[in-house]
Amino acid sequence: MDRKRVIILGAAGRDFHNFNVLFRGKAEYEVVAFTANQIPYISGKDYPPVLSGKLYPKGIHIYDESELPSLIKRLKADLCIMSYSDQPNGEVMQKSSLVNSLGADFWLVSPEHTYIKSSKPVIAVCAVRTGCGKSQTSRYILSLLKKKGIRAVAVRHPMPYGDLREQVVERFSTLKDLDRYKTTVEEREDYEPHIRRGFVVYAGVDYEKILRRAEKEADVVLWDGGNNDASFFKPDLLITVADPLRAGDELTYYPGETVARMADVLLINKVNSATKAELGRIMKDLKAINPDARVIKANSEVFVENGDAVRGKRALVIEDGPTITHGGMMFGAGTVAAKKYHVGSVVDAKKYAVGEIRKTYERYKRLGRELPAVGYSKKEKKDLETTINRARCDVVLSATPTDLNNIVNVNKQIVQVGYELDPIGGGLDSVINKFIRENVK
Repeated sequence: MDRKRVIILGAAGRDFHNFNVLFRGKAEYEVVAFTANQIPYISGKDYPPVLSGKLYPKGIHIYDESELPSLIKRLKADLCIMSYSDQPNGEVMQKSSLVNSLGADFWLVSPEHTYIKSSKPVIAVCAVRTGCGKSQTSRYILSLLKKKGIRAVAVRHPMPYGDLREQVVERFSTLKDLDRYKTTVEEREDYEPHIRRGFVVYAGVDYEKILRRAEKEADVVLWDGGNNDASFFKPDLLITVADPLRAGDELTYYPGETVARMADVLLINKVNSATKAELGRIMKDLKAINPDARVIKANSEVFVENGDAVRGKRALVIEDGPTITHGGMMFGAGTVAAKKYHVGSVVDAKKYAVGEIRKTYERYKRLGRELPAVGYSKKEKKDLETTINRARCDVVLSATPTDLNNIVNVNKQIVQVGYELDPIGGGLDSVINKFIRENVK
């Protein structure tokens, strides 16, 4: 039997999941390569045999996506699968045109075909873009469930950037687990806030195994999504978060529009930072594509514990890395906090950037004065530390959700910015209470 030869385009997450559920053990297909984009240091590795299965005794190599045209020809690929998120619709179609022009088919796989069914009720939190406030929303829901005496476990969208053989299933319940699994800054940003609130977080590579482990200690499984990707688990309740500060993106990014159309609840966050025109635009767009969804509004409350520590000072502002890099935000919670707490001035971080941090500014040319908290490798973490230490400022205002003091050694005071979801009215609470009544036994 001739096997269809497949290349999976990814970013160390959705690509591995799509392989696991669609192609692993399927003799009619041969996955000849993964390609990597968005995330550095992924290409050059292999998807190992312990994950790829018996049909791939040597594993599957991961190439940089820039090699895709030559790979299609050299490996005689029949089809390419788009398997990563937060892409402008135009870029997705450009990839399709490239692939088609080289003689291969281009697939966009429906989330329905990659869902894993849980034996426990599932709430999925997704978004139309990176940085809309999924984690804030997840934290709010987990806290609400806890108050009701319901055991809930968060399963986080994958970020397996290390040795994949050691990341098949990861369980985080203490801050020491962050070190044990050698997590990146980006992973810490998403896991640490949950852990500090006493919640267990699962992540890894094989989400069938992850789900079965999580089900053993949960009454409810909460999918805490990444970027604007769809859930890997079939949700009983899908909440999609939208951002009025990027009004219009809900119609122009893949797969953000998909999860907006699928949502049971559309949660418009950051209402307190948006203009009337921005709110009007996003309400109109969402109603047009999903008129049956319940719409809930929420504020994103930004705070620091000691405002006097930054008032009138020269501050270096650090933002959540993905939000202001491939997420496309021009600013984040750090900039909001700088204004709210009357920082004297914000220094231009680009002037002090070194090594890999400087390369990040070169790649994302629209970045402003803020410093993205990137740390996918030891070298990036070291360059982040050096950049902070070189900055001529009085204080560091850090809006990355992780405590940078546990990652870098710096010569300045770091003031942590917090941000939490504050739903307007009782809409979100009523949605979760209804979910509990109908699904939790």
